[in-house]
Amino acid sequence: MEITLLRHGKPDIPSLKKLSTSAFREWTQDYNASTLSMSSKPTHEALAYTSDCKAIVCSMLPRSIDSANALNAEKVVLSDSIFNEAGLPSGNGHWLKLSPRFWAVFFRVLWLLGYSRNSESFKKAKTRAVEAVKILTELANEHDKVIFVGHGVYNRILANELRKTGWDGPKNPGSKHWSYGVYKQ
Repeated sequence: MEITLLRHGKPDIPSLKKLSTSAFREWTQDYNASTLSMSSKPTHEALAYTSDCKAIVCSMLPRSIDSANALNAEKVVLSDSIFNEAGLPSGNGHWLKLSPRFWAVFFRVLWLLGYSRNSESFKKAKTRAVEAVKILTELANEHDKVIFVGHGVYNRILANELRKTGWDGPKNPGSKHWSYGVYKQ
């Protein structure tokens, strides 16, 4: 049995102009609603690997759905919010304006340290990942090979949970768009 954690393709990213922490919350919502960029195509390696797969699973976020469909829409067996990217907190400040990329890193580090204003906590994301791994394992039992088209941070949390439950694979499934890690049992 195999479960592959693949990161979605490059999405259409909202404007990267400087913004406040309160505006960053809106930017994050826009990012989560973004679709796959027209220029982002699956790598030949990802397409070749997918050809031997029996089932594709994705989150409910458009960039994940679009990426799964780009790999092979006929193999998509499940799209569920349990697989959505881990929440990203934000603040309520208006005075300091910085790049959304800076805010994303800044708030992700704070999130790992326990800050979760306006988002789910790290603990809740890990609990959700435990349930997601159960679903992926059931699908792997049924289909033998399953690809999950997910997200950078959540894929790492899933990789940790897979390894805890006896799956063998890399600690980091890959952070680049269309990169993946294979977990075997």
